[in-house]
Amino acid sequence: MTAATTMTIALAIGDPNGIGPEIAVKAAVAHAHASGVRPRVVLFGDSHVIRWYTQRCAPELAVREVRADALPDVDANLLDVVDVASLHEAGFAPGRVAAASGTATLAYVAAALQAARSGHADAVIACPHSESAINASGVRFAGYPGFVAQQMGMAGDEVFLLLVGGGLRIVHATLHEGIAGALARLDRTLIERAARAAVAALQRMGIAQPVVGLMGINPHAGEGGLFGREDIDTTEPAARALRNDGMAVVGPQGADLLLTNRSVDVHVAMYHDQGHIPVKLLAGRHSAALSIGAGVIFSSVGHGSGFDIAGQLCADPAPLLGALRLVSTGTVPVPAAASEHH
Repeated sequence: MTAATTMTIALAIGDPNGIGPEIAVKAAVAHAHASGVRPRVVLFGDSHVIRWYTQRCAPELAVREVRADALPDVDANLLDVVDVASLHEAGFAPGRVAAASGTATLAYVAAALQAARSGHADAVIACPHSESAINASGVRFAGYPGFVAQQMGMAGDEVFLLLVGGGLRIVHATLHEGIAGALARLDRTLIERAARAAVAALQRMGIAQPVVGLMGINPHAGEGGLFGREDIDTTEPAARALRNDGMAVVGPQGADLLLTNRSVDVHVAMYHDQGHIPVKLLAGRHSAALSIGAGVIFSSVGHGSGFDIAGQLCADPAPLLGALRLVSTGTVPVPAAASEHH
């Protein structure tokens, strides 16, 4: 049985010892049973790991190993897998943080990104990673955006995290680094790059003229210098430059006030917690993330590898399904509990 598709999504299964492979299989099953036109999902990972979860979570499906550059017709009875042979079968141990699984995590994502660069996939989604496992493998790693930049031959400060959920879209000018270092590195150029990357991403999602909200660095965006000159010297000049280029910009304003402005399509946060806290408060694990600025649609889920429940077959694929919806439609469903707060 064939099914209509509009795009191909390369789905990297994340840390093979975490819940990534399980939710990847479950999400693929949901797609296999959906009706109408939908994205084609191809899993990228060790086939022996994917088979283990398929046999337990979707015994009605058979695993079909395929090549990214020669995909056969879609068959709803088959789960298509690009075998990225990285983790030895003896290293497959759900719940265990290990250097080998960290190495495998990045191998899966690299293969999926290569498929996108070569035109064989329209978007990439990565299941949860473990920074501990990846760093244990000898790779300095602080999140997917930096790795995407490296794989695409770009500088790390050219790719940004856009977190989506709870009715909010927030791009982060800085991300996984100490607050003192983040503020020392923050400058007008970095803020402008983050805003421009966000506008380009939203335009690809169908929002022709996005309204950008710049969060202030200091409370009340510095209150005219009363709480420091950082906003006078950095965020205000960035806002002027963006407006001069024809962008619709609100702010800089204090983050607490700016987040109440429903006319803003995307907010620019200056550091990790300024952007993560509101999205996680409203959407929790139902948030989804995009790495933007690299010229490829790249999304990941907003939760961790769940080693405490890995292999127990109880992981919820809903956040991953939200990421699938994000890359294909530009939106993420708002859970009922979150919508009550927003």
